[in-house]
Amino acid sequence: MLRVAVRRIDPDLALPSYAQAGDAGADLVARVGATLAPRGGRGLIPTGIALALPRGTAGFIQPRSGLALRHGVTCLNTPGLIDSGYRDELRVLLVNLDPEEPFEVRRGDRVAQLVIQRVEHADFVEVEDLGESERGLGGFGSTGR
Repeated sequence: MLRVAVRRIDPDLALPSYAQAGDAGADLVARVGATLAPRGGRGLIPTGIALALPRGTAGFIQPRSGLALRHGVTCLNTPGLIDSGYRDELRVLLVNLDPEEPFEVRRGDRVAQLVIQRVEHADFVEVEDLGESERGLGGFGSTGR
């Protein structure tokens, strides 16, 4: 199991936690309340924690499917990338896509999930020819519906 150092900015809020054994995403909660207006209202929601991710890992903030299904609320800039050197409070950029109803974020609400993964650094090497592949130069939509 990977150990991740967490600094509580708000001692009354829960640390990230997994709802079920084997879950990939740990729930992040809102430190403050906010109202997200319908039709694209946004809010940058602080989570009350800061992390020290181990070198060679990164955190990815993902939306919660229940918020998206029931309220039309999701994360912008998804997945939100947290580099291992970042030490400030984690914040979640939420958007309300519901066409009519505002959405109330309450303190302590689960607003997103944090997935931590190992990442590789690449050595980018310039070449004249990339060689052939089955896909070739096919871009967006080139593999069908």
